[in-house]
Amino acid sequence: MLSVADLLADGPITANYFSSDVYVRGITELGLLENRRGDRLLALPRTLIKAIYAGLEQETGQAAMLVLNNCGRWWGKNFYSRFCEELNDYHRRPIADLSMAEFVQALQECWRTHGWGEVALDATYRPKGFLIIEVTGSAFVADAPQTNHPVCYVEAGVLQSFFSQLTGRDLHCVQTACESMGQDRNQFIIGLEKRLKPGEEWVNQGRSHTDIMEELVRAA
Repeated sequence: MLSVADLLADGPITANYFSSDVYVRGITELGLLENRRGDRLLALPRTLIKAIYAGLEQETGQAAMLVLNNCGRWWGKNFYSRFCEELNDYHRRPIADLSMAEFVQALQECWRTHGWGEVALDATYRPKGFLIIEVTGSAFVADAPQTNHPVCYVEAGVLQSFFSQLTGRDLHCVQTACESMGQDRNQFIIGLEKRLKPGEEWVNQGRSHTDIMEELVRAA
């Protein structure tokens, strides 16, 4: 029989900390948004995102993609720190002690709640040293300049920095598919730079995600 002491004892918390119905709080009349810890949240209107793209294109030209990627890497570094801090406080144990299911669920809900779309992890190629990240409904694609190559520079930087810190290794990220090009999802490959570098040229050649993965696995 379960005792009162058992009910009161501290144990692992399995609820999703980033669930949108409890994570985001605020007073809409004052334009105030906070997370459940009381930290301020910032809403980015589409007009501002459009202006950022247009301003960078005008001021830096082709270097805009590098600027956005560097911003994403800085953002990803801070995002990882906050992500770990909030989960550590909530679960009362280090993020390394969470199960893979708990970690993936938290990341997916966090990504969704912040309005960045839906994220999924595909570990099929993990034995070969690659992790596939898929994002649908990206918040950064709709207003990006139309080109013939992937445009999720910010997200690529975020993912590169996030998983580099998570694994303790200097990883690289290459986007191989993009919603801006009519594809149904944005696909990113995470791995060591020296192994992923050829993939960048294959993307520029217009090769598909499947073809690029086959070539990378063959060379692994």
